[in-house]
Amino acid sequence: MAWVTKDMPGREQFAWARFHELNYPIRFDELGDVLDEIWASHSHHRNETTLENGNSRLIGESVESIQIRSLIDRVAPSGATVLISGESGTGKEVVARRIHEQSARKGMFVAINCGAIPDNLLESELFGHERGAFTGAVSARAGRFELANGGTLFLDEIGDMPKAMQVKLLRVLQERVIERLGGTKSIPVDIRLIAATHRDLPKHIEDGNFREDLYYRLSVFPIEIPALRDRPDDIEPLVDEMIDRVRRRNGVGITLTNNALSFLTGYAWPGNVRELANLIERLAVINPNGLIDESDLPWPLKPAIESTNPTILSESLVVTTRPDATSLVDLPQEGLNLKKYLSRVEQGAIETALRDSQGVVQRAADKLGMGRTTLVEKIRRYEISH
Repeated sequence: MAWVTKDMPGREQFAWARFHELNYPIRFDELGDVLDEIWASHSHHRNETTLENGNSRLIGESVESIQIRSLIDRVAPSGATVLISGESGTGKEVVARRIHEQSARKGMFVAINCGAIPDNLLESELFGHERGAFTGAVSARAGRFELANGGTLFLDEIGDMPKAMQVKLLRVLQERVIERLGGTKSIPVDIRLIAATHRDLPKHIEDGNFREDLYYRLSVFPIEIPALRDRPDDIEPLVDEMIDRVRRRNGVGITLTNNALSFLTGYAWPGNVRELANLIERLAVINPNGLIDESDLPWPLKPAIESTNPTILSESLVVTTRPDATSLVDLPQEGLNLKKYLSRVEQGAIETALRDSQGVVQRAADKLGMGRTTLVEKIRRYEISH
């Protein structure tokens, strides 16, 4: 492969390498598979470029966001492995893309979610496979490591990677070579590895679910992204940016009143930035080009008002839900921390739903009007036993 050089973009290296691997005479089915892979790789790169230009901006004015941008500036020019931690929806992939953009690497940014791929397919996805390696492998196929050669490989949800794969990943990080599934040839790879997780990896190590040696290999340069509820100063600029994106994409936008924006700033955001983005898009669909007040916000962002009885939610706070009430909430004289209060309300509702459902998570999720996966994440966050 003398015609393949490191100066080529990653997708061109991949294309030349795949053609070189074809056996002669070339079978039409093999050629079709290779062309499909090359087209998918090229389309993937074009999509990456669009995402990088549109969604990798780090929006925020909080001290925490400024610190994260500073950390990115420091680590991007180096080749250090980065471990990004934070709750689901905080923007870990955005940070990873930004690191890649600010680096000098000319190859592609390739992302894979380790928790979304079945265990028996993950090795093939990462390392590729040779023809005949398993049933259905009619031709050789490059994995994500080869696609990312010269660029950056982003392993999202690394904490969900099976332990057998953790051993193989550790060897790749040490040797910088891979072997395709069913193959014996060592393939050198030049990649920058960035991993991310929403899990507490040290706790995961204690529980025997994650290798300690791999953890230290990955966390050369750790970056922790705080939850959105811990950086309320980012809410307003994020809302402005998301409204602009919806307007560019759908041709309609919304305007939030000060009351609505104030409520969003005080909300706990269990789904973080992803939940905020979904809310803005939903509001734009329901009220295109409309003015959004606090009363227009959907449950669970606001208390329900169907009941006619006041509900005691804490020792010092009463939410009044009478139709003729002049105020929905009677605040205590000394005031309250709205974020902590909303978190307590959510935790209490989950505990009640679980108790009424005899601990069956799916039934509790149905009672709360949310997906089972979302409820499991909240149970884990609040450390609720059931």
